[in-house]
Amino acid sequence: MKKLVSLIFVILLVCSNHLSPLAANSGQPPLKSKGAILLDSDTGAVLYQKNADKKMYPASLTKIATAIYAIEKGNLNSLVTVSPNAVRQDGTRVYLDEGEKITLKQLIEGMLVNSGNDAAVAIAEHLDGSVEQFAVHLNTYLKTTIGVNHTHFINPNGLFDKNHYTTARDMGIITNYAIKNPVFAEIFGTKVLKWKGKSWKTNIITHHRMLKGEFAYPGVTGGKTGYTVKAKQTLATTAANPKLRLTAVVLNSDLPRDKYDDTASLFDYGFKNFQHATLLQSDTYKLDNKEYFPEKNTLITESIKGSTRVLNNQGVLAIKSNNNGQVVQFVPLKYKEPAPVKVKVKNETSPKNKKQQQQEKQLSNINLIYGVIIIALGGIIIGLRNKFTKKF
Repeated sequence: MKKLVSLIFVILLVCSNHLSPLAANSGQPPLKSKGAILLDSDTGAVLYQKNADKKMYPASLTKIATAIYAIEKGNLNSLVTVSPNAVRQDGTRVYLDEGEKITLKQLIEGMLVNSGNDAAVAIAEHLDGSVEQFAVHLNTYLKTTIGVNHTHFINPNGLFDKNHYTTARDMGIITNYAIKNPVFAEIFGTKVLKWKGKSWKTNIITHHRMLKGEFAYPGVTGGKTGYTVKAKQTLATTAANPKLRLTAVVLNSDLPRDKYDDTASLFDYGFKNFQHATLLQSDTYKLDNKEYFPEKNTLITESIKGSTRVLNNQGVLAIKSNNNGQVVQFVPLKYKEPAPVKVKVKNETSPKNKKQQQQEKQLSNINLIYGVIIIALGGIIIGLRNKFTKKF
């Protein structure tokens, strides 16, 4: 029996050793997370996606949206008075006291670095008066300012609610938008935060295990963790090397380690297979006798094996990877107006029409005849005069 078990174990081990290369050779990273997306942080190109548009629960990744909304809409130096409602929040906290006054910026730091649910509610109430009104404004902001359409948040911290949801794509777009803000980017990349509150003074260490080096990955620049029983494990992470900056989001991972392994696989795939190129403003693309061009020099992401560029009827250029045929980016182009046709303007006075020319020719002939007659008469007169002179 022991020999049989050992044999089965060896077979499984051999099979697993063969399965990994096959998955790698397929050109796509094998992920355990149910949903994921990998974006180029600079161009927004989608380098990888898995169930990217499926509705899922973000847990504390919600706080990325709360943070960028607060940074853009609020006064970071304003003092926030902590309410009893904020203090009563479940889960991870920064241990705020009722009535405590604290700056908006410090609350954002505590919310992102330590995932403080109490800080998130204090922010929401300060900005919009209540959590409910905050959610209304946040959802409008996400749709109209950031441009996501499959996200609906009920609260600022991500505590579970069946109507509090997003998608991997939307969460990636939100994160990618947020990191363009230098205040957010600095907090998002904070490893250790010195916290001085009314009742709690400590050094807060980020929960993101890649960012703080427990699961080391070169070039990680920021991150946010999330977890609830229903959402399972969630993670948003950014990383950079000298050539690319990447944003990765994974949702619904069963085990804490899975989300980090999946994120590392995504970054490996992105850094290994993609590069930047530039569409020049002077470039032209033709379709159906129409010409289009980039309005300015435009950075794009393409496979290291190059890209195929396909123009559609709306003047949008698709950047198609030569590696696997995947469209990674769409670039709207500008229609090139055709050069105006030069029309020769008819001059009413010159050149003259045919009838005028004929009349002038006839007049010229008459003048010529008259001239000949006058000359002839002049000759006769002179001749008669000479003849008359000789007689006398």
